[in-house]
Amino acid sequence: MFEICLISVGLSMDAFAIAVCQGLSMGKSKFREMITVGLYFGVFQALMPLIGYYLGSRFASHISSIDHWVSFVSLAAIGAKMIIESLKKDAPLTDVSLRFSRMLPLAVATSIDALAVGISFSFLSVNIFSSAGIIGCVTLILSTIGVWVGNIFGTKFKSKAELVGGIILIAIGTKILIEHLVG
Repeated sequence: MFEICLISVGLSMDAFAIAVCQGLSMGKSKFREMITVGLYFGVFQALMPLIGYYLGSRFASHISSIDHWVSFVSLAAIGAKMIIESLKKDAPLTDVSLRFSRMLPLAVATSIDALAVGISFSFLSVNIFSSAGIIGCVTLILSTIGVWVGNIFGTKFKSKAELVGGIILIAIGTKILIEHLVG
């Protein structure tokens, strides 16, 4: 359960970072707007691991001898991507509306990592429904807080949040690999 919570925090950092930028660009946000952003990100972060788990389960019997490597590589790659993105210069958001046509691509883009984690979960003994629920709830909460933080502090924490999230995912992937190799 502790590892699922850490993974949830790591996965939610992309959404948190976008929510912070959203909050900065929106100016003074109402609670309803903050929750709307959180719901977009939280729902997609919960759905993607379910899809990934299903896809991974379909192929698990073919790659069960290397599943720990698959988990490690996918979590490490996601973490590395987040770390690299945290070091890039940030471009300001130009469209800050909460229209479906704008929020849907953001929600999907920030949840692709959760799809890969769902594939990794299919090789582990994880209750996917509770895990996806936790991931979704944590993302909803942190994204809602992200809009509020953006309203107050600006983009100062965006890259730090992505950096921490990337480090967490790499650490968990390394732990999975070590546990399987050592026994």
